[in-house]
Amino acid sequence: MTTGKPVLRRAQAQEDVADAIAYYLEQGAPDAADGFITALEKAIRHISRHPASGSPRYAGELGLPDLRFWHIKKYPYLLFYVERDDHIDVWRMLHNQRDIPVWLREPEL
Repeated sequence: MTTGKPVLRRAQAQEDVADAIAYYLEQGAPDAADGFITALEKAIRHISRHPASGSPRYAGELGLPDLRFWHIKKYPYLLFYVERDDHIDVWRMLHNQRDIPVWLREPEL
């Protein structure tokens, strides 16, 4: 089994995750929140080990050739990341119904 690269989440990605968990808890769905956390951890392990497997769908549109995303299974969220030489840089985690290009053009990126 390969260990993969370390995965570093930017502050905005961490906030995105916290918002998603808070949403499930506010909806009275602690099991969904727990399942989401498990699915997110699995997605992070996957991109750590296989960073090139993410989709580059938005890379050209945004002029970010290394940008990829990975769908969090059973949940409507996408992890956006860039593979670096020594780590995976997770930029955002966005709901798949958002206007992805607009949300990814925020100045901090």
